[in-house]
Amino acid sequence: MKKIKNIVVYLGNYKLETGLIIVFNLLANIFTVVSPPMLVPFLQILFDQTTKVRTRPVFALNEKYFINMFYYQMQSIVKEHSAIHALVFLVCVIVLVFFLKNIFRYAGSFYMAKVRNGVVHDIQNQLYTKITDLPLSFFSGERKGDLISKMTSDVKEVEYGILGFLDILFKDPILIILTLFTLFMISSKLCFFVFFMMGIIAAIIFLIGKTLKRQSQEGQQHIGMIISVIDETIGGIRIIRAFNTIRFMRDKFFRMNKAYETTMNRVIRRRDLSSPLTEVMIIAVMCVILWYGGKMVLVTHEMNNAVFISFVVIFFLLIEPSKRISNAWYNIQKGLVSFDRIKVILDAENNIKEKDNASALSAFTHSIEYRAVSFAYNNRDDKEVLRNINIQIEKGKMIALVGQSGSGKTTLADLLCRFYDVTAGQIIIDGIDIRDYKLLDLRNQMGIVSQEPILFNDSIFNNIAFGLENATQEMVEQAAKVANVHEFIEKLPQKYQTMLSDRGQNLSGGERQRITIARAVLRNPAILILDEATSSLDSESEKLVQDALTKLMKNRTSIVIAHRLSTIQYADEILVMQDGEIVERGNHIGLLAKEGLYNKLVALQAF
Repeated sequence: MKKIKNIVVYLGNYKLETGLIIVFNLLANIFTVVSPPMLVPFLQILFDQTTKVRTRPVFALNEKYFINMFYYQMQSIVKEHSAIHALVFLVCVIVLVFFLKNIFRYAGSFYMAKVRNGVVHDIQNQLYTKITDLPLSFFSGERKGDLISKMTSDVKEVEYGILGFLDILFKDPILIILTLFTLFMISSKLCFFVFFMMGIIAAIIFLIGKTLKRQSQEGQQHIGMIISVIDETIGGIRIIRAFNTIRFMRDKFFRMNKAYETTMNRVIRRRDLSSPLTEVMIIAVMCVILWYGGKMVLVTHEMNNAVFISFVVIFFLLIEPSKRISNAWYNIQKGLVSFDRIKVILDAENNIKEKDNASALSAFTHSIEYRAVSFAYNNRDDKEVLRNINIQIEKGKMIALVGQSGSGKTTLADLLCRFYDVTAGQIIIDGIDIRDYKLLDLRNQMGIVSQEPILFNDSIFNNIAFGLENATQEMVEQAAKVANVHEFIEKLPQKYQTMLSDRGQNLSGGERQRITIARAVLRNPAILILDEATSSLDSESEKLVQDALTKLMKNRTSIVIAHRLSTIQYADEILVMQDGEIVERGNHIGLLAKEGLYNKLVALQAF
């Protein structure tokens, strides 16, 4: 019940619509329950058994007054005109009642559509906001396909299951209560059987529904794995074909898909059992009512035939809402499972937090300092990937980080951007710990060109101007010229409006990288981070881009991570890293003279 309350919280944004839904559904249900009893006077006229009300009733705000007033008017029409006129009047009233019932039902559904879609919209916005706020450490422990599944299919299950249940909750319980109350007013004896059997039906539905939750959880896990395999297949189709592993990947997908099919067969069969089971049990109750009610009409004469027929017709109103509620109970189990999966994201802890009184960083003016910095990713062994790092980077200087893969170079840059927070020590910019700055201000000072070119399914213009709403064509072209990619773009049929495919796969690696460099150029950052920025370029492109980067880094603070040591020969200081520590530091000539690790790395690339 607590989980349902967590969903109901989202209805707070739609208080007016929710109120209107309740009012319209209440009115629709009132007219639904009123419509079958309208058959009673119709049948009484046909059977000449009209209830006699000879004097005009005295007004009173109760049910008896309205019933007697109705019969008084009917008899007046019969007396002044004829029974046929009374039937015409009654038919018009019945049409009006059914018309109003359906008008109010549609009005309730009209506003319910806004509530259901609005809540889904709010949940997806909250999920996306949370995902963009979570630290990178969260994503290292999650499958991308499973995250996509949680944001799409799981949200849809919540909409279909829980919000569908709330939709029914606004309609059917009110209808069932009004129907049972009307049946009780007609005959308390017959209504006893209805109460008794409805209780048994509810108990059976509850017991069957409890077993559905575990199977639904398995199904949602399977669909997350399936999406992961699809994502891996599309992203790695070159490798799959090159290594002749198409059959292997197909078999892997088929196994997962078969497991999902088997699980969902059990879920759907159990869920679909609710409707026929409910209907059979209600029909069984109907048979008891027909037998017992027939005795009351034919033997004990406690009820006339018109009233009994009306009771039976009203009882049939219970069948459909009871079936819908039983189906909804099964669906809500699936919805609750999906909401649990969504809550994993919504409740994930974000340890990269901005302080309430965080300082603004309008400009970088002095220096960056790594002071006794250590860091561990908090994985299984909590191994420190950086240990006691001390670096002083003056404004306008170029610092290069070199070393073997896994030595901690990229982690140093990630810590400066606060993608992670240090485990020990401090990173200080202009005398203030970066954890005391506003995150937006801190990252606005930085431009990053990563080892893997990250492009989006958008135009080249929008990829270069990414996030800058006021970027002009002239500004974008100038940035592209600095990155030596302008001439290539101009040769394309649609030039800067050329649409890129997923991750820019319709461009070469060098072209993609130069566009990302143009993106960094356009932002004109105070601090430039180049993480293997030229690793994807051929020799000719590397020379062009390196020349552009050299101009870009002039009078700018730069942190360059490089495997190609030829690109950092003119760095103000080169830091050689090994196993999370700085083992050598100095300029290119000085480090060569030491004949240490740096000299060995240069020698390996000298052929």
